[in-house]
Amino acid sequence: MIPSPTLPDSPEAQFVAARTLLSEILRVPQIEAIVDFDDRPNTKMVYTQAVTIWLLILQRLLGGASLQAVVSEAIEHPSELFPDNKRVHEGTLGANTSSFSAARKRLPLDAIERFSRCVCDHLGRSAEPVFDDRRVFIIDGTTITLPPTPVLKKAFPPATNQLGETVWPVAMLMVAAEMQTGCILVPKIDPMYGPHNSSEAKQAREIVGELPSRSIVLADSGFGIFSVAYHTRAAGHDFLFRLSMLRLKAHRKQAELIDQGEGYKSFHLNWRPSAKERKTNPDLPTDASLNVFVHEVELDDGSTLGLVTSMSFDARCLAELYHRRYDVEFDIRDLKVTMDTENLRAQSVEMVMKELMGSVVAYNLVSQLRRGAAKLARIEPRKLSFTGVWVTFQVQLLRKSYETFEQWSTAFTKALVSASKRTLPNRKSPRSYPRVAHPRRAKTTKFQKSLRKKAKSPDPPPPE
Repeated sequence: MIPSPTLPDSPEAQFVAARTLLSEILRVPQIEAIVDFDDRPNTKMVYTQAVTIWLLILQRLLGGASLQAVVSEAIEHPSELFPDNKRVHEGTLGANTSSFSAARKRLPLDAIERFSRCVCDHLGRSAEPVFDDRRVFIIDGTTITLPPTPVLKKAFPPATNQLGETVWPVAMLMVAAEMQTGCILVPKIDPMYGPHNSSEAKQAREIVGELPSRSIVLADSGFGIFSVAYHTRAAGHDFLFRLSMLRLKAHRKQAELIDQGEGYKSFHLNWRPSAKERKTNPDLPTDASLNVFVHEVELDDGSTLGLVTSMSFDARCLAELYHRRYDVEFDIRDLKVTMDTENLRAQSVEMVMKELMGSVVAYNLVSQLRRGAAKLARIEPRKLSFTGVWVTFQVQLLRKSYETFEQWSTAFTKALVSASKRTLPNRKSPRSYPRVAHPRRAKTTKFQKSLRKKAKSPDPPPPE
């Protein structure tokens, strides 16, 4: 197990087990079995699997930096993950990106996927229980657009409109975030459009099977359907889903009122799938049913909150827990926008997956530092600014070189103290942001011009 960063009683004992966040994680036995730390066919090779994975993560920690910037950063501040090599010792590594580019292509997708999954699972499982002595995970879907290469457009077809196909390939991601720390598991990624497109309900059914045992799953009304609830219970978890008003009214007609008070009503329901749900989910058993509780809660603004759950807690308690569901919106924003994961540079399906895996680990490393800083400040991790902690991570841990463990220990202590001061304003009520589209990256015309030029070029004359 990786110890979470804490502040021991004696100064002499401070962070004696810490090397770097990534190095600690890499030395977990399960991960050492995945990553070949010295997979070099010859001693001249520098970019081993461990180094390549680290640089993929570093690329996202630096905000989606170019290969040139990542290689330059690695040369300027070499990691202890580099192999025993003369050029490493002498500081004469070249800044050419060709070797790193080749190493990225050579890195097996299965290796970084298993590595990322092991890291994310560990961080998710090591999170502190927050409700009923259990961990709570919030699931939600999002999309990212990818570079318009022919390969990516085939794998992740763009949206279409009345004028035909649009420019950008669209990938749909399903994210599961641990409520207290914001750490996320490896997301599901599928095409949103085209003949092989997926759906949020299908992705949700898959991701709940990867959550730590006996978790509690929170989700909005898009997931408040029988198939998602059934597969969540089949995976050994409890759920708390919001209901649309149409589903709430339909359930009330079939449910039994068991409790009511000022501003709430609670019902018991033997939930069975509708004929339409059976048609769209033929894998459901013929006798599939769930004993659930339906709650109708009046909110302060006069609106009604409909909830369906497998847990027998009172309506007010569950409404307060569901109030945290919106936290996942901030986690997705920090992963996509703050760390710029929505602008992946890869131009092939395999490299998109590799960069995405590295981005998720990078996000979780920052969340882990925030988690340690929160313990130091004795506050909840989400009370600290993710962007502020990320800046601390970059400035105090990434952009400096440390020759001795004592130097690293001192720097890590300062980073924790600095991050612990990145508190968010203590507002009486959270800010309300209207839903707006994030600015899309500037469209490059180089790719489209090359296609038009190729289409206009005359066919070569036939051989005589």
